[in-house]
Amino acid sequence: MADLFGGNDGPAARHPAPGEAESSAPRPLAETLRPRRLSEVVGQDHLLGADSPISRMIAAKKLSSFVLWGPPGTGKTTIARLVAAEAGIEFLQLSAVNAGIADLRKVIEAARQVRSALGKQTALFIDELHRFNRTTQDALLPHVEDGTVVLIGATTENPSFSLVSALLSRARVLVVNRLERQALGLLLDRAERHQDRRLPLDADARDALIDMADGDARYLLNLAEDLLGLAGSEILDVAGLARTVQKRAAVYDKAQEGHYNLLSCFHKTLRGSDVQAALYWAARMIAGGEDPATLFRRLACAASEDVGMADPQAMPQVLSAWDAFERVGWPEGRLFLAQAITYVATAPKSNAAYRGFDAALELAQRTGSLPPPKHILNAPTKMMRELGYGAGYRYDHDFPDAYSGQEYFPDELTGAARPEFYRPNERGFERDIRKRLDFWEKARAQRRRD
Repeated sequence: MADLFGGNDGPAARHPAPGEAESSAPRPLAETLRPRRLSEVVGQDHLLGADSPISRMIAAKKLSSFVLWGPPGTGKTTIARLVAAEAGIEFLQLSAVNAGIADLRKVIEAARQVRSALGKQTALFIDELHRFNRTTQDALLPHVEDGTVVLIGATTENPSFSLVSALLSRARVLVVNRLERQALGLLLDRAERHQDRRLPLDADARDALIDMADGDARYLLNLAEDLLGLAGSEILDVAGLARTVQKRAAVYDKAQEGHYNLLSCFHKTLRGSDVQAALYWAARMIAGGEDPATLFRRLACAASEDVGMADPQAMPQVLSAWDAFERVGWPEGRLFLAQAITYVATAPKSNAAYRGFDAALELAQRTGSLPPPKHILNAPTKMMRELGYGAGYRYDHDFPDAYSGQEYFPDELTGAARPEFYRPNERGFERDIRKRLDFWEKARAQRRRD
């Protein structure tokens, strides 16, 4: 099992609820400090606080399916286990890393027996849910829909990309936040109280230890356990900490340049056409353990938001490189990532297309349901033809340059009120688009004179 304070179990397991007897064998500190109540979980108040989605379900003693999406070591499995316990329902677990349809059938049958014999819900927790292929996800659907199981999924991948839409429509996505410094500090305090000794670190080294964890509570507690087990009483500074844990301490400041900050740096250097800096920030994220898919998603956004129609090939280039990466994997896949980065960073830039659409959305919301001009409506029935649908429509291919110049906006948005949303600039391919628009505008004026 991969969770806030855990190790690894087999493909299917039932775990003792809080208060049940457990083995007395020595356990890692991270496992020992696993929260026994939801109130002990740190850093996720938006999910577990008063009037939150989870607290409402627990109060009603009836769970509905949900997916916990967040980075490693943030408590997804712990939350799932405690939600089931506090709601008073059965809890079964699968890991999508090493389970398949056969394992899924076994736990579904177990849940069916629980419902038949005890009349109770069963929470089926599936860790790394995104690792299930489409077929396995589809096989899960009917059992979620008929209530045989309440699905609680955990994923580090964006569910929009990794889960089938039918499953997403049946399970609410709840975002589990990366743990911030304050939450990680509370976990260190708990570790020290449990061991009845202070970490052998000065204040700066303690901050550096939190930075090393990079929002991952499990990793932090594993480091803390090593440090608390050191013989002697030497207080370590930052350099001493780095030597002891054999990991270079982070050199950035105490504000912690985290996941979203680095993504912001990456996107802004792409937008700023600084290919050198874009490669650097991408390398920083990869070296820090970032999923390359995160970088490809940002590249796809930049290819549309910042390059746009100035180079329409930017998007196909990114998607093609992304597809090649998915087929080949790391480390050779870095070739495709590098190619996509350099293409987007060095491409001419324009945000005219998306700004035009934003302007169109604003006008559509402001003007409401203006009726379309009847001449561009189809008239499949006699009544519609009698009402004037389609009357006066001019088939563009019957005109020179296949252009009739007729009006397509609602009557209220014609003439002087006619909007101009898309204004291409003079960079890259948009120079040609500008020429096309000018040509159509002149042709429109000529058709109207005719």
